[in-house]
Amino acid sequence: MGLFDFAKNIGHKLFPSASKPEDAAAVIRREIEEANLGIVGLGVTYADGKCHITGKAPSNEAMEKAVLIAGNIEGVSNVDITGLQVPAPAAAAAPAEVVDYYVIVAGDTLSKLAKRYYGDANQYNRIFEANREVIKDPNKIFPGQKIRIPKARVPTA
Repeated sequence: MGLFDFAKNIGHKLFPSASKPEDAAAVIRREIEEANLGIVGLGVTYADGKCHITGKAPSNEAMEKAVLIAGNIEGVSNVDITGLQVPAPAAAAAPAEVVDYYVIVAGDTLSKLAKRYYGDANQYNRIFEANREVIKDPNKIFPGQKIRIPKARVPTA
């Protein structure tokens, strides 16, 4: 789990395509920092559509959210996290949250996704909360956007 693919020409337009790589990296880093994920020693580089994130994430969830924040920016086609450390789950830790990744298609709403995944459209807020760093408004999602769909909690071994 080191490289994640995204649609390069879809996403939040936060920097011009002619931006210098270091300027684009600074924008991506700022977006991740503003999410307050707790990544220590966060480093971001960007070149030719590929974003590389380094540092130490406090959890798998923080890592996933950092990947989605970076990948849902227009111009980013790949996010490489081979330099991002994530702690191994402790045996006595709380049950792990299992997630699916989903790419939004035209006509999707969070309510439709909640109906599909949970059998109840009113559970849309569960999806929104799992993606709050990527989705600022539950009514404003876009085709090509990649999000997390939390499943039921499962016990760890």
